[in-house]
Amino acid sequence: MTLCRSLALVLAFQFLVLTSLWSQATKEKADLIVTRGTVVTMDGARSIYDDGIIVVKGDTIVAVGPRRELEGKYRASETVNAKGGLVLPGFINGHTHVPMTLFRGIHDDVTLNDWLYKYIFPAEKRNVNEEFVRWGTRLAAAEQIRGGVTTFADMYYFEDAVAEETKAAGMRGLLGETFIDFPAPDNKSEAEALSYTEKFLKKWQGDPLIHAAAAPHAIYTCSRKTLQDAATLARKYHAPILIHTGEMKKEWDDSQKQNGMSPVQYLDKIGVLGPDVVSAHCIFVDEADRKTLAQRQVGCVHNPSSNMMIASGVAPVPEMRAEGVSVGLGTDGPAGSNNDLDLMEEMDLAAKLAKITKMNPLALNAKAVVEMATIDGAKALHMEKEIGSLEAGKKADIVLISLDEPNAVPMYDIYAQLAYALKGSDVETVVIGGRVVMRDRKVLTVNETEVMARARDYRKTIAASLGLP
Repeated sequence: MTLCRSLALVLAFQFLVLTSLWSQATKEKADLIVTRGTVVTMDGARSIYDDGIIVVKGDTIVAVGPRRELEGKYRASETVNAKGGLVLPGFINGHTHVPMTLFRGIHDDVTLNDWLYKYIFPAEKRNVNEEFVRWGTRLAAAEQIRGGVTTFADMYYFEDAVAEETKAAGMRGLLGETFIDFPAPDNKSEAEALSYTEKFLKKWQGDPLIHAAAAPHAIYTCSRKTLQDAATLARKYHAPILIHTGEMKKEWDDSQKQNGMSPVQYLDKIGVLGPDVVSAHCIFVDEADRKTLAQRQVGCVHNPSSNMMIASGVAPVPEMRAEGVSVGLGTDGPAGSNNDLDLMEEMDLAAKLAKITKMNPLALNAKAVVEMATIDGAKALHMEKEIGSLEAGKKADIVLISLDEPNAVPMYDIYAQLAYALKGSDVETVVIGGRVVMRDRKVLTVNETEVMARARDYRKTIAASLGLP
């Protein structure tokens, strides 16, 4: 009897093993599964799965939905447990100048015009070279990854170096080489800028992470010829165009005096505006401008911290959205016009700034600013087919946000929690293109200790070059 019982147990065990092996063999193979979290998809229906799962093959999402429906269909070599937290599409920083992390706090509490011409342009002339750009980009990459930013749009010099460091950090970047009508740190003439940018655009064509762009700085720093030449070059390679537009009253007044029209109308008149343009700030845009921006399918990026800090004004975000303009969020450069790269802070400020300026608590709600940081931010960058939501076929850019902090509980409304309660420091794990770049708050793609040490060294040399204490 004992022998029969033992044999029965062995046979039962073997059956369970074979059943398990068969079950695994019949499951579809994936590379990464993110599971056991509340999945906030930001898809067209704004679907939310309380106990959801995301399945990734390569750099692409292949399935999103309730865990009970999908868990038994897939097996993966790597699993990320969200531990009951929030799972969202990666945040999109639609406008910044990342190497300027090394100028963080160099001079604050001044107007934009004074900040640029008295402090930043001289500091750049004396300090910016390719090595500076590389270290500043590494510092910015670490900071942005920690805050859940997976894609950023950048305008600076030596942008090819920015691209190389962005890719090394595993981030996605829409990166624009700057055109400006005075000798820049990298290119001393428009001819040099055109040559550099053409090579830059060619080099990065088809890259899965880097989207190279041309970035004429603004109408107040670029001649008509420079603006048109930069736009023509970008369009030759089907590349985006990044530009500052309507960011200060002086720009508006000067354009009215010199061109007889607003900055937006001037850019439209000379053929720059189009569905490949990403326009930063858009503070001084009247009703006619908003209609033009919508008609030309220009993406706009709102930078609330920057606009407040330099007292430039308040972008008419509700009016632009109502007109059909895609509006994203940006931090601007982390030096004098903001000082950090925390996009979750921008969500909070964008909503509150609209409310107080309109004297209407409904002017811009929590859901709207979360959209601006994700799917609408992707639309503003003309990248909504790739990123901005968690859907099958899109890139696997995913952030996991912990709800195990005092500021995270209790939670009644997910969008309100994201906009007004949660912080960048609550981001726990980040996936970009299917690759885990931060796990349990440890950045895996940037040597943070080394980068921060170099940043402190740069502070000494920069201060000395400007005669600062």
